[in-house]
Amino acid sequence: QVQLVESGGGLVQAGGSLRLSCAASGRTLRSYVMGWFRQAPGKEREFVAAISRGGTSVYYADSVKGRFTISRDNAKNTVYLQMNSQKLEDTAVYYCAAALGYPDPVGGTTQYDYWGQGTQVTVSS
Repeated sequence: QVQLVESGGGLVQAGGSLRLSCAASGRTLRSYVMGWFRQAPGKEREFVAAISRGGTSVYYADSVKGRFTISRDNAKNTVYLQMNSQKLEDTAVYYCAAALGYPDPVGGTTQYDYWGQGTQVTVSS
C-alpha cells in the first residue's frame, strides 16, 4: 500500500504558475502509473495528466495540454505537476493517484488504486 500527500496548492492569478508535488510513502513510487485529477465544486472529478512508471510516456487532458507538465522523480518518490498560464477554470481541488496496473483508459478514475487527500488551487482574475 502507498500513501500519497499533495502539496503546493494555493492562490494564483490568471496567467501565473504553480507546481504541485505528490510525495509517496509506504512503497516505492516506481511501481505505479501516476495521475493527477481535479474536481471543481459541483463537478465530477476529471483527469488532468498521467505518467508511466519510468516517466517515458505522458498523457494530458486537452484542456491542459501545452500548459501543464507532469513529471516524476522516482528516487525522491515524488510526482510533480507544473501548471503554467493558469486560467480561472483551473480552479479545483487537485488529487494525485496511483495505479498498480495499467490504467485503461488512462484517465479513468476507477483505474487508480490509491488517492491523496487533495490540495486546493484557486485561480483569480
